[in-house]
Amino acid sequence: MIKLPGRTRTLVQCDFDGTITEEDVSFMMLDAYANGDWRHLFREYQEGRITVGCFNTDAFAMVKADKDSLLRVFKNNIIIRRAFQELVDYCRSRHFRFVVVSNGLDFYIEEVLRDIGLADIEVYSARTRFETDSIKVQYIGPGGNHLDTDFKGAYVDSFLKDGYRVIYIGNGTSDIAPAGKCSHIFATGALLDYYKQTDIDHTPFTDFHQVVKGLKLL
Repeated sequence: MIKLPGRTRTLVQCDFDGTITEEDVSFMMLDAYANGDWRHLFREYQEGRITVGCFNTDAFAMVKADKDSLLRVFKNNIIIRRAFQELVDYCRSRHFRFVVVSNGLDFYIEEVLRDIGLADIEVYSARTRFETDSIKVQYIGPGGNHLDTDFKGAYVDSFLKDGYRVIYIGNGTSDIAPAGKCSHIFATGALLDYYKQTDIDHTPFTDFHQVVKGLKLL
């Protein structure tokens, strides 16, 4: 993106599962194909006993299915939150850099965005490798280093270091820490529940038309 003289560059960092989509796509796949109690692992992650890297690595190691089988689980069942195209179009019209940063897995995020005609969106997420008996998951940070935790926060830090005003859109508990570093927060779901209990400025949303409306006021 070209830096405009005398103006602060704006970057919009957006979560994927439960934010762009109304449901968590990875949970749909784990429910369908994980051979084990992946929800026990998820509870451990929620309680802070394991990292997101450990959760996804161990949960998807339980999956004994190929890529095509996993993609079929959600192909006709995904609901994209209303007005997502409007949000992307608005960011492009304002020369805002729009970036998806997600704890989810690259192969299904890219597939969903391709299906809705937005394959060119910049995405940072877990890298996956399909092996004979499992799926290998790895998080790579902005510096090319392996990360086991704070993936989203590492990208916020990198964007801030590059001089961007970062605006955050998210829905989950994993968004709380990275969102808190940003100039403004658009929140739904558990992220909204958290910020309702604070005096930190934020904007609630249920669809992306409300986000666009809020962006126009910033």
